[in-house]
Amino acid sequence: MDTAATAITFRDATDADVDALVALVESSYRGESSRAGWTTEADILQGQRTDPEGVLEIIEAADGRVLTVEQGGRIVACCQLEHRGDHAYFGMFAVSPTAQGGGLGRTVLAEAERQAREIWGATEMRMTVISVRDDLIAWYERRGYRRTGRMTPFPYGDERFGIPQRDDLQFELLVKPLA
Repeated sequence: MDTAATAITFRDATDADVDALVALVESSYRGESSRAGWTTEADILQGQRTDPEGVLEIIEAADGRVLTVEQGGRIVACCQLEHRGDHAYFGMFAVSPTAQGGGLGRTVLAEAERQAREIWGATEMRMTVISVRDDLIAWYERRGYRRTGRMTPFPYGDERFGIPQRDDLQFELLVKPLA
């Protein structure tokens, strides 16, 4: 699909979107389908990336939302936005593997930042990224995010987050001023 030829629309996810969002996130990060895009984690994590209960919890959170991107009648991207006082948290970012590499991710990230700034008055966007994902971290750095060196442990033993294929996984906090 040519992402430039078909307009995209943004909307907040609803309960009815849970299955489509889980499928999108899984296809973007896990298994063979994820290898069609560059964001795959298939070599470092197997198993699930998320589940219906986790996605529904984010959709229904009072201080958050799931920004959903549709194109040609289907969900092609999404991200979690959570209002946390003076900053917003960005997570569960997924772009369909067949739509990656054409600028859609950049567009979604920019819209998420705009909404966090304009709707919530957030002055900073924060996210956590698996620290060994050098290509992904470099992509965020090109968009103004900076590494903080602040790490949190990967939840080894909790298969809701996947089955690690290596023993050095941790999350690094990335931040970007939105002012």
